[in-house]
Amino acid sequence: MSEQTQNCLMDCDMEEMSADNVKTSPADHLQQWSQWQLLDSILPTGGFAHSSGLEAAVQARFVVGPEDLKFYIIQVLENTGSLLLPYVYCASKFPDVESWFKLDRLLEATLTNEVSRKASASQGSALLRVAASIYVEIPSLKQMRDTYLGSGAASFHHAPIFGLICGLLGFDSSTSQRAYMFITMRDVVSAATRLNLIGPLGASVLQHQIAHVAEQMTKKWMDRPVEEASQTSPLVDIVQGCHGYLFSRLFCS
Repeated sequence: MSEQTQNCLMDCDMEEMSADNVKTSPADHLQQWSQWQLLDSILPTGGFAHSSGLEAAVQARFVVGPEDLKFYIIQVLENTGSLLLPYVYCASKFPDVESWFKLDRLLEATLTNEVSRKASASQGSALLRVAASIYVEIPSLKQMRDTYLGSGAASFHHAPIFGLICGLLGFDSSTSQRAYMFITMRDVVSAATRLNLIGPLGASVLQHQIAHVAEQMTKKWMDRPVEEASQTSPLVDIVQGCHGYLFSRLFCS
């Protein structure tokens, strides 16, 4: 047996030993299934009823071609990172009802765009209802639903709710923030296909192309306190605010 072959076999043995040392328990495996389900597009949270202002941008001729679409999605991700990632971070870091309630009230006061504020509350309340029905092993979700939904005390904005559920499901804060950026990008790209701006295959290619930009933005805005939350793409916010004035529209926002 050659020396090179012996070295390869030794490396394989070391890898197997390392894998044995980091084996996860069956409970961890089951938890991963729950985590993946939270990011599944089939989860009926109403995310695909919103375009993050893309429909208004198309009718305003702000987006007229593939390059414009790519630029718009990047600006949406920039705004999401600067404004909403701090809420996802704090909610996932401290996944308790009291911390979530404070974050929810703060975001309600921060969002001045009526369209985006209503969209955030609509998606957040839908996410809580779905999560409370699915993740019955987390009783606090059902308690939140029964206590606050319909009471008018909370607005159920999407970012704090998403961060809270991620924390309760065992996501670390970094993964929670990346997941939020991913679903934001996924939903805008999906809206682009239904607006006939791009085909399904082209949308998949575009999403893959933007992924490295999304990662850069996630790292840029990651792990920031809510005191640093801000709007960095005001034009996107303005365009989204015009959605309610559209004569005909496919999306809610």
